[in-house]
Amino acid sequence: MCAYVLVAEDDEKQAELIRLSLLKEGHTATVVHDGGAALEAARRYRPDLVVLDLMLPVIDGYGVCRELRRDDDIPVLMLTARSTEDDVLLGLEIGADDYMTKPYSPRELMARIRTVLRRSERTAGRSEDPVVRAGGIAIDLLRHEVRCDGALVEVTPAEYEILLAMASEPERVFSRRQLLHYTRGFDRSSTERAIDVHIMNLRKKTERDPRRPVRLLTVFGVGYKLSGERA
Repeated sequence: MCAYVLVAEDDEKQAELIRLSLLKEGHTATVVHDGGAALEAARRYRPDLVVLDLMLPVIDGYGVCRELRRDDDIPVLMLTARSTEDDVLLGLEIGADDYMTKPYSPRELMARIRTVLRRSERTAGRSEDPVVRAGGIAIDLLRHEVRCDGALVEVTPAEYEILLAMASEPERVFSRRQLLHYTRGFDRSSTERAIDVHIMNLRKKTERDPRRPVRLLTVFGVGYKLSGERA
């Protein structure tokens, strides 16, 4: 079962580990680092599951879970360093579908996620579609392929990760540093300026006129975004 998972975790290294583990399982993931952003992303993208850290800034995990339960039936897997019985019971009482205490292994977390998704009515009976689509770009997570307006596009591993990140959150503006974070596993010596080169190459592959892009847009002084809605 391939799902769209929202990860709300303020520890960036931990969040990236979860994201990579989800991608290896064939899921799509969006990462946010505070409770306000988690609620905004959940309402905008309607994920199949939220992996929710308890100790989030702005709005803590309890507050996020309460708000999600008022609005929707999105499954929630709560993560926390708190392990007392009262903490676990409170998390479950306010609507969390499962509860894991830190530290945990990525394999255990993925197993719990599979269990929650199997129980979820949101994904029951749904045809599996491990393809992220936005702005005329389709990224097949199982085949590791990218298509633009239906045509197969050859991309490097770093370009693939950049497109996947941007297509998972279309219209979000990513800084060079944020995009560099997605390519670190492929070239740890890269600098933020290397992102400009990757974007330039991606424009050549996905834009009719790379000098006048309509998909991969520059937001001056900030970074880049993929224009379009998730399909």
